Amino acid sequence: MTIPLLTPSDIERRQGLVSMKRTATALLVAMAVVFCVSFAFQDEVPWLAWVRAASEGGMVGAIADWFAVTALFRHPLGLKIPHTAIIRRRKDEIGASLGEFVESNFLSEPVVRQKLESAGIGHKLGGWLARPENATRLAEEASVGAKGLLALLSDADVQDVLEKLARTHLIEQPWSESIGAWGESVVSAGGHHAAVDLVLDGIDDWLSNNPEAFARLVSSRLPSWVPSFLDRLVDDRLYREALGFIRRMKDDETDPARLAVDNYLLTITTNLQNDPLMIARFENAKADLFDSPRVRELAASTWDTTKAALLESLGNPESGLRIQLARTIADLGSRISTDARLSAKLDAWVTDAAVYLVNTYRHEIASVITDTVERWDPQEMSEKIELQVGRDLQFIRINGTVVGALAGLAIFSVATLVFSG
Repeated sequence: MTIPLLTPSDIERRQGLVSMKRTATALLVAMAVVFCVSFAFQDEVPWLAWVRAASEGGMVGAIADWFAVTALFRHPLGLKIPHTAIIRRRKDEIGASLGEFVESNFLSEPVVRQKLESAGIGHKLGGWLARPENATRLAEEASVGAKGLLALLSDADVQDVLEKLARTHLIEQPWSESIGAWGESVVSAGGHHAAVDLVLDGIDDWLSNNPEAFARLVSSRLPSWVPSFLDRLVDDRLYREALGFIRRMKDDETDPARLAVDNYLLTITTNLQNDPLMIARFENAKADLFDSPRVRELAASTWDTTKAALLESLGNPESGLRIQLARTIADLGSRISTDARLSAKLDAWVTDAAVYLVNTYRHEIASVITDTVERWDPQEMSEKIELQVGRDLQFIRINGTVVGALAGLAIFSVATLVFSG
């Protein structure tokens, strides 16, 4: 693996590096010229000896620092001198050290916890989400993601998964005891009365609005030899009795028929918990219901309809689903940003999650640096680093030239003062 070179930023850095190299080299050449001239005429002009000493020290400093800077990235003058081209030779060690440094100093629990606790993530996130444009954008991105996920899902696979989940958590699990206990508590507390009233109201409405249909229903079951006038008498009598029976049940909760219904429901709920035969019949009926081809067809049709509706709503920015999603996100952000308690909980959750990830996977995270550096080409890595820091390193050469010149002048001056006498 190689790393990309000559990005726009790298081109600018390379121009600056070349310029500084030329400046440092020009200073070395200037010192060499001054040295040659002063060395040639120092016998005729004595004070040039100080100039020669300064220029000589400047050349030594410039050459030494040039060698030091160059040795970091390549072999000076192409000579494979020991301990040169350091970055190329020790690329993997540098990557390992860098990964270890990041792991020890940046991916530690105290550092991560302190940074996240002081960041106020909850308040900032809430404020960002509360802005309508951000909520709309997030809803749009979520819709695109959900739409893509739905498009990728195989209908057959989804139905298979749903069927397995339903079978594992619904069909194979016994219902009778739970439903019996729930039903018993409802019936004992009288919670079923509203449902019974609803049924009775429906029967009363039908009887009141359909006396002819009731008469036909009764007449169809009488023998054909019964005279027609007797049919009408029987029909009318049974109709009034049925209507009165239903209305007595509606109006009087102590009516014997109403109490019989209560007792029947209570008996069923009790048997669902204790009667093995009732339990077996209920569970078998449940299994038969779920295994019915019609139920499977209904489930498949429901999924197809739901999926189509979701895809249409997610793809339409003006749909109620998209608008409501954006409103929900904005409302959530507003609540987070204004509710200090909720914001603190969110901060704590994010911090704990990040600390857990760091403690558990920090070595793997840091190894990304080590592994990436190991895959880099040594020469290109060296050139990349030189582009990043090389311009500043050229100042070492310039400073070495100046310091070397001052040191050479100082040494020559001290030696002259000591030994001239």
